[in-house]
Amino acid sequence: MKIDLQGNVCVLGLQWGDEGKGKIVNLMADPDGPAGRFDFVVRYSGGANAGHTVVVGSEKFAMHLVPSGILSPAATAVIANGVVIDPQVLLEEIEGLKYRNVKLEDNLKISNKAHLVFPYHKLQDKLSEQQLGKKSIGTTCRGIGPCYSDKAARTTGIRVGELYQKEHFAEKLRRIIEKKNIIFESLYGEHQPIDFNSVFEQYCEYAERLKPYVCDTTALLHQAISDGKRIMFEGAQGALLDIDHGTYPFVTSSNSGTGGLITGTGLPPSCINNVLGVMKAYSTRVGGGPFPTELNNDIGQYIRDRGNEYGTTTGRPRRTGWIDTVALRYAIEVNGITSIAIMLLDVLTGLDKIKIAVSYKVDGARMDFFPANAYELEGIEVEYEELPGWRDEITEARTQDDLPAEAIQYLRTLQDILERPIKIASVGPERDQTIAIDL
Repeated sequence: MKIDLQGNVCVLGLQWGDEGKGKIVNLMADPDGPAGRFDFVVRYSGGANAGHTVVVGSEKFAMHLVPSGILSPAATAVIANGVVIDPQVLLEEIEGLKYRNVKLEDNLKISNKAHLVFPYHKLQDKLSEQQLGKKSIGTTCRGIGPCYSDKAARTTGIRVGELYQKEHFAEKLRRIIEKKNIIFESLYGEHQPIDFNSVFEQYCEYAERLKPYVCDTTALLHQAISDGKRIMFEGAQGALLDIDHGTYPFVTSSNSGTGGLITGTGLPPSCINNVLGVMKAYSTRVGGGPFPTELNNDIGQYIRDRGNEYGTTTGRPRRTGWIDTVALRYAIEVNGITSIAIMLLDVLTGLDKIKIAVSYKVDGARMDFFPANAYELEGIEVEYEELPGWRDEITEARTQDDLPAEAIQYLRTLQDILERPIKIASVGPERDQTIAIDL
């Protein structure tokens, strides 16, 4: 299997996350992978709220912070400055990977400019969601939003590199915790104060364990570009969860699109040669927010069960629906997508009819451009194109010719609507259940 993707490549989810980016990154990070060798795999946004599941042989790996490319011994995995790091989660992942004999010593680099998630961030996340009640936005309560808020506030954000300036770190952390305790008690009625000493000691221990991996990743990546090395950028969440261009306010707290790649790594836009958009053959969403094509019926449950649509991070059942090309065209245009990988095509097997959302109507007027505002999407009427489904299982398909005519028709229709070439179709979780497409 060979795919024509030259230069540096960004792998980006086109929906609301959970599209299967981890499998594609892991597949392409292999030195003998379909797009050739990559020297670096870089995660540039998000935090432990993201979850990538990768199946290698009979082993399943679920990662939240470490890039999926770490499973390739030939590539250096980089957690860049745009990521917010929960050191407890990261160290658990590191130890778990070591236990399974994954090479890490020289293959993992962590930015000294990445911001840290602290216990008070997780507490704030939880208390805020509880206070909002039915109006909550459905966060994972991993402290991601509060950490990004503190990063923007500047006086309350702490970077990885500050852990190694012990006196400075102690003074700053003490001041922040005192402030947080006052806020939590007055705003949320929280009477159990956070203890400075326990947090300080814990994070000093984390610092020592992480120290072998910490460096200036911006300098590292610029040197890699100068040396002619090849880089794959690994997106987290999905384009429709972007803080600026997603379905606000039901979004994540970072720029999950290609814009976040630039700020999240320190590299210029000119370093990106191709952007591979990853999407499911249907749509899913976790938590609150608009979902125009949602299926609250037996078909939705059928898709959920066949696709095992339960969150990698939380275990929550995902909402399911038909594929939405209005939203996809928007994500493609905003992020400069050059080609597409379509995942979980096998999940649609067994359906008599398959629908594709092709346009929206508001008060009877057609709306072709996706309104990335949660409240504008309320009351949207969706227009569909209906195609025949297929009955034959396709999990054993290994070439395009092995797919039934109805599956090819579905792919060709999507390619025509989205106006981007579909280059990959996945028919199962294993690496070899991936097909090169040329329609």
